[in-house]
Amino acid sequence: MATPLVPDDLWEAIAPLLPAQPPKPQGGRPRVPDRAALGGILFVLRTGAGWESLPRELGCGSGMTCWRRLRDWQAAGVWDRLHRAVLDRLGEADKLDWSRASLDSASVPAKRGARKRAATPPTAASPGPSAT
Repeated sequence: MATPLVPDDLWEAIAPLLPAQPPKPQGGRPRVPDRAALGGILFVLRTGAGWESLPRELGCGSGMTCWRRLRDWQAAGVWDRLHRAVLDRLGEADKLDWSRASLDSASVPAKRGARKRAATPPTAASPGPSAT
């Protein structure tokens, strides 16, 4: 049996973080299930294939469907919440090695109003005169 694109334990962690499906009062094409769309997203990210090259045989919908779902979930903050949930699980299991942690302004905002550092003196020789 083939390995599923989205293992059960991964799906159990992600499913509660996903936004509710928007209502479709006018009908339309049935929505691709979130788990199938996540499988397509993971396939593209793992293989490096283009979205348009996503095989229909996987049952994930089209590449454009998966790309839109990725975009919508990013806008809804799903990936940030998932990152925090994974860190919480690892912390509870005492599996984080904080001695190798680093921070930057992408994860922790820089303090406003901090003193500016003095200018660093140049270390290179001064440029030669222009030959033109």
